[in-house]
Amino acid sequence: MLLLIHAAATLIMLGVILVVQLVHYPLFRYVRAADYDAFQAAHMRRITWIVGPAMTTELVTAGLIAWRLPLGLPAWAGWTGLGLVLFIWVVTGLVQVPLHRRLSDGFDAAAHRRLVATNWVRTGAWTLRAILALWMLGQGLGH
Repeated sequence: MLLLIHAAATLIMLGVILVVQLVHYPLFRYVRAADYDAFQAAHMRRITWIVGPAMTTELVTAGLIAWRLPLGLPAWAGWTGLGLVLFIWVVTGLVQVPLHRRLSDGFDAAAHRRLVATNWVRTGAWTLRAILALWMLGQGLGH
């Protein structure tokens, strides 16, 4: 059950990050200047209701998997998965959140470009996490 919950949380986040990266973030530049502050505040408030629970579930389950390795999984898989989750949290906290705060003061083209560019790192990490989580789930179902 742990591997299933973990894979579900990771796949939710992969879907979210792909939509955000390929659709939502690029559209920021089309919001009228007069509406941008309200738009950014609403984005941050609303996206938190989705990513907060999914990211927290992913972090907790990755920690449990690494700490209490399910039968049939190699140790590298658990620790790699946890490492990727921690990497995503660090990038989110140190790069993405400050850029969103900067954009909360109004649209800033340079901050927006950096937000989109640096978010590719998280998109790549969640893609790797999804592949690993599905592989671990498959290994776990085989035992």
